Amino acid sequence: MTALFTTVIILAQDLDPNPQAPPGLAPFASDFLSWLKWGGLVAGIGGLMVCGIMMAAGRRNRSAMAADGAAGIPWNIAGLAVVSLAAGIAGAILT
Repeated sequence: MTALFTTVIILAQDLDPNPQAPPGLAPFASDFLSWLKWGGLVAGIGGLMVCGIMMAAGRRNRSAMAADGAAGIPWNIAGLAVVSLAAGIAGAILT
């Protein structure tokens, strides 16, 4: 029984190799992920600017617009946090 258990453990270790990029794909994947991260950063900055504009424009007689702008700030910050921590989160889940 112990030999069978040892064999199963050895086979299971072989089925869980370390991640390795296919030949020639690593530079493209790195560039693609950096473009996505840059796009997320641009979208987050733009979203925060839109929230600020909504708050400034909705100050007088349009309080619902100002409230919507203020309510959007936490969502923008949460989105920026997810974009910046995406690699760490995915690495923690996959290991």
